[in-house]
Amino acid sequence: MYSIDQLEAFVATAKTGSFSAAARSLNKAQSVVSQHVINLEIDCNAALFDRSGRYPQLTQAGHTLLSHAQVLLAQHQRLRSCAQHLDKPFISELTIGLDEGIPFQKLSSMVNQLEIDFPNTTLEFFTASSIDIVDLIDTDRAVTGIIFSELSIPSHIDCESIGAIKFDLYVASTHPLAQQESNNLANLKLHRQLLMRSRNNKSSNFQLALSPEIWYADNYYVLLELTLQGNGWCLLPNHIANEYVNSGRLVLLPSEFKDMGWHANVDVIQHHRYSLEPMFKQFRHSLRQLLTP
Repeated sequence: MYSIDQLEAFVATAKTGSFSAAARSLNKAQSVVSQHVINLEIDCNAALFDRSGRYPQLTQAGHTLLSHAQVLLAQHQRLRSCAQHLDKPFISELTIGLDEGIPFQKLSSMVNQLEIDFPNTTLEFFTASSIDIVDLIDTDRAVTGIIFSELSIPSHIDCESIGAIKFDLYVASTHPLAQQESNNLANLKLHRQLLMRSRNNKSSNFQLALSPEIWYADNYYVLLELTLQGNGWCLLPNHIANEYVNSGRLVLLPSEFKDMGWHANVDVIQHHRYSLEPMFKQFRHSLRQLLTP
């Protein structure tokens, strides 16, 4: 019968590329990890790694088993987390991380309702880039995050899509790009780009560096101000830019294409240990209405 230790050793070896690295990641002796994998291969009656080279390589059987093992370990982690918190008192604090590119207006009314339903709850808010918020959830500094979709989300964080926000390319009305029509993205490379980046120097999936000259910020309102001052072109959420477009200070990048914008998906993320708590379940349910008209 397969054990959790065997599956952990197998997945860690596949992830790290060697038995020694897997042992370090699991804080176990290499001989223990190797034996767990050998025992799993015996139980499966199949070789999971090809050991003929310097580093073990997954066999076809190993590739087939890997995804199932990862799912089972994720479920085991949830079970263990649930069991550890069965005797814990009700959590009375909600820490919310919000990407500033996501509108706050509707969120405030949802928070007011949460206060009515859970009057003894302490609320705390963070604003940061989506990537930084994932880190806040991962380290338990925040409980709930409202972010733009990221490809890399740890397996112990639950993720639910609640809609999308439209982004467009903007420049100041005084910028040279405002006076010419761009027929392709290559034209943008001749001008400075203003780009969103996290505090650990990572960019979101849809924030692509195109220009050889880039200024960075971790805040859309800083990027907006830099754009208004004519420092470069920028991808901004429409709801942040609209006021300045209407006043004539900001313009959509002139282009022969009718629509060069992006729709960025918005997700709610929570550490799975909190997912079944009534307060967090209700808040997630309310957030599904956040981006509806």
